[in-house]
Amino acid sequence: MAGLSTLILLLCAVKDVVPSSSHWKPTWPSYRVPVILPQSTLNLDKPRFDAETKLEVVSPCGPACHKSSPLPTYEEVRDYLSYETLYANGSLTETEVGIYILSNGGEGSRGKSRTKRQIYGYDSRFSIFGKDFLLNYPFSTSVKLSTGCTGTLVAEKHVLTAAHCIHDGKSYVKGAQKLRVGFLRPKLKDGSKGANISSSAMPEKMKFQWIRVKRTHVPKGWIKGNANDIGMDYDYALLELKKPHKRKFMKIGVSPPARHLPGGRIHFSGYDNDRPGNLVYRFCDVKDETYDLLYQQCDAQPGASGSGVYVRMWKRQNHKWERKIIGIFSGHQWVDMNGTPQDFNVAVRITPLKYAQICYWIKGNYLDCREG
Repeated sequence: MAGLSTLILLLCAVKDVVPSSSHWKPTWPSYRVPVILPQSTLNLDKPRFDAETKLEVVSPCGPACHKSSPLPTYEEVRDYLSYETLYANGSLTETEVGIYILSNGGEGSRGKSRTKRQIYGYDSRFSIFGKDFLLNYPFSTSVKLSTGCTGTLVAEKHVLTAAHCIHDGKSYVKGAQKLRVGFLRPKLKDGSKGANISSSAMPEKMKFQWIRVKRTHVPKGWIKGNANDIGMDYDYALLELKKPHKRKFMKIGVSPPARHLPGGRIHFSGYDNDRPGNLVYRFCDVKDETYDLLYQQCDAQPGASGSGVYVRMWKRQNHKWERKIIGIFSGHQWVDMNGTPQDFNVAVRITPLKYAQICYWIKGNYLDCREG
């Protein structure tokens, strides 16, 4: 099953799914995803936790560069999707995986340095105020990492974020061992009475309540790639909390082609560091895409890295509208295109392979991960 031809067959089997043109609503496609299962686990030496947290990742390889790259072999993809697991006590393991395709119903950086620009023209970001918005879905699914990034609730105890928020490609960041996830909640009132200020005139003050992370999964594609042409495709990580967060979460889904997204747009909310303590929402058009990345010019600042990129589409099986996370916001990218600088903000797409991996991390059972 080795070789490039096998991988091409794999990608074709799960990639080219087109929503029904007879349905007028933007509809979630049905994907048959592959199966990714652990094969062996090896104990590693405890990491040093000596890397500085970088809230943005910059790569000189743009859409044309990625599109011209040769397809990886099956062995390479299997290697990239193998992963490290970091535990709260500092222990570390590496797990090798196998990739399988089941039939229907079957069982079994270097570049020129310049000031990085992440705001494009008029700043179109919206700060979300007031508990009526912040504590309600979908904004309530956005959480803050103690390393300075953003994450999104994707299960009762799991948070999806960017790998570079945990690991710089060579080493785990200083705050990774005692990583915490912050949930915005209203501050307790001081008990004073008679204040002649309406709640609508002054937003209610909020604070973060923190939950410790039990373990973290990071794909080897990021660790081996170290933010180069390969690494950008694998800039995602999953965190498991020590206790349930008791909030509504957002499901993950396979990223449809950009032309099938409602209005060609994506949405995400994050804790941009130029607006401390504020949750910032934005949406924008997708400008370009590769199999693994979405290129757009959503206004963003460091701190928004790790935000879940989502869209709202019609779920035909359930006869309802449903939001799903289709990507993870990675950060800024500057590309020198024939001597002309061009700016993008980049999100990592949840491909069928990544969906199978992340879903297995969450559920621990591939039978629950057969539909993307």
